[in-house]
Amino acid sequence: MGLTLSAWNTMSRLPGGRTAFSQALCIKVPYFGTVHPHVQELRAGYCEVRAGKRRAVHNHLGTFHAIAMCNLAEIAMGLLAEATVPDSHRWIPAGMTVEYVKKADSDLRAIAELDPIPVMAGKTDVAVPVRVVDRAGEDVLRGVITVRVSPRS
Repeated sequence: MGLTLSAWNTMSRLPGGRTAFSQALCIKVPYFGTVHPHVQELRAGYCEVRAGKRRAVHNHLGTFHAIAMCNLAEIAMGLLAEATVPDSHRWIPAGMTVEYVKKADSDLRAIAELDPIPVMAGKTDVAVPVRVVDRAGEDVLRGVITVRVSPRS
């Protein structure tokens, strides 16, 4: 089990632990802090991250900016990769395709899920489906983030 998943498993059980984990994530990856993510659930093959709708993520329409939604999707994918890719391998995003389904005018949740988890033996590209949903549970963004997985040298 990787350090990220181990830290989550420990911290998420403590009072305030999910918030502390989410803040530590933004220290490690500062750009993620732009959406103030709050990790809801993390396990191998699954990650869910929430972000509140606030002025700093608004576009000119007062809705969640498209790139802020992409950032939220990438956070969910990155944590999923950290929790899923074997310690013997490393990963890096290789591409992202998204579809903006509708205006996002509420708090959002990004959900990345791999089912089933692919076998990661040698160098391989893994397509990670990601959805961003509004408060009503309706998709506002659907995407696929391709992750290049390779053995550590």
